[in-house]
Amino acid sequence: MSDTTSVKQQSTAAFYVQAVASFMVAIGAVAFGIFFLDADAWVRGFLAIGVLYLVTSCFTLAKVIRDRQEAGQIYSRVDQARLEKILAEHDPFQKL
Repeated sequence: MSDTTSVKQQSTAAFYVQAVASFMVAIGAVAFGIFFLDADAWVRGFLAIGVLYLVTSCFTLAKVIRDRQEAGQIYSRVDQARLEKILAEHDPFQKL
């Protein structure tokens, strides 16, 4: 068998900080816009609930996409291990 090491892909701390800051700025800007909107409280409340629903839906979608990609990587690793086993057991000089 071959000696394989698994490389875990992680984002850098700077990318994490940038993503959190970007999210906070976006949510803050939307909240500021809704708060200072020249409309009834019902309209502002409806917009706030809509934004919260949109944010939670985005998080759910991102998680589902990540989970599907990870599952695909697992299948790929299993297929690669099977191929390596077949190649390791194959003797091209064996007489039939």
